[in-house]
Amino acid sequence: MTTPAFIIDEARLRRNCETLLGVKRRTGCKILLAQKAYSAYATYPIIAEYLDGTTASGLYEARLGKEKFGGETHVYNPAYKPCDFDALIGLADHIVFNSTGQVRKYAERAKSAGKSVGLRVNPECSTQSGHAIYDPCAPYSRLGVTKAEFDESVLPLLDGLHFHTLCEQDSDALETTLRAFDERFGGFMKGMRWLNFGGGHHITREGYDIPRLERCIRAAQSEYGCEVYLEPGEAVVLNAGTLVAEVLDVVHNGIDVAVLDASAACHMPDVLEMPYRPPVCGLFRKTDNGLSAKDLCEYAGDGYEKVSDAGAPEERAHVCRLAGATCLAGDVIGDWSFDEKPQPGDRIVFGDMALYTMVKTNTFNGTPLPGIYFRRADGSVRTLRTFGYADFESRL
Repeated sequence: MTTPAFIIDEARLRRNCETLLGVKRRTGCKILLAQKAYSAYATYPIIAEYLDGTTASGLYEARLGKEKFGGETHVYNPAYKPCDFDALIGLADHIVFNSTGQVRKYAERAKSAGKSVGLRVNPECSTQSGHAIYDPCAPYSRLGVTKAEFDESVLPLLDGLHFHTLCEQDSDALETTLRAFDERFGGFMKGMRWLNFGGGHHITREGYDIPRLERCIRAAQSEYGCEVYLEPGEAVVLNAGTLVAEVLDVVHNGIDVAVLDASAACHMPDVLEMPYRPPVCGLFRKTDNGLSAKDLCEYAGDGYEKVSDAGAPEERAHVCRLAGATCLAGDVIGDWSFDEKPQPGDRIVFGDMALYTMVKTNTFNGTPLPGIYFRRADGSVRTLRTFGYADFESRL
């Protein structure tokens, strides 16, 4: 296995899916994979054992979900291009619009083709802190119709309403949002077939309040007499993937800086966008005994053994900044400390690297894309995809 490399872990993926399946069974709701967070379709057959289908942000994701996942295919986009909508009619089961103008433009065609039609609404209830870039309820948001802009004349064309307001949040935020939704839009739910809670529910995170989530689902089912959908992305693959990087060089300028073959700018953009500090599973060094740890976060490739856990700066003997090899001065992942000083040839393993990584990678500076690997429950590793110059060239 060459680096950089994404590794998806079957055991952890199934563990997340089992949690989501439990919610489905206890409440009767439907849960879809939000492909915007994770689109490694080689693992779709596993996820499809547990979930009801996929949700897409546009034509290409809708086609991928339809062809590779099956089940229900839902699509939402802030505005559809006419040529894309023609193709979506043949792919999607549910089509959600962002404005009443888009409903008036397209909904009758969708309905005549037997599609379920929905409208995204904005409850104008911000529950986030620290992630304004991901807050659809922020002032002047383009995402979803506010109560003031809701045109009741489109109600006969709608089968359901959709909101998506959360980002990595617990079910107390959903409970707050549902109250705001009911206050503004509950009166429009009469006769609706479904209500979609969107994504951002961190259901598989340790400590997440699942009973409260299930109370919210049952309350909506009872109050509106409709089906409830959830569209988690992160929760499906939370902590189910790693990114393995190699130390290419270590330079010093007031602090040791390990230059890696993995880049924040190219391979984990959320580090710069949110910003986000990924967990570091440790520092690994090549040995001659050929041993490989069994746990995903302990795996850096055959023959590599951990020589140090990672700590906060100053927690351990050697402080080191981890950074990418691009020309971007700000291509910095963050500062950690280790028991031993990183050396060229060592490997660093980053955790929680399945979500919003592979779907966001880019080839800035001609940086190679990481290979994608799948670690089966028995510990064996399967290559899903590797990339080369042709992949860089074909994008330009």
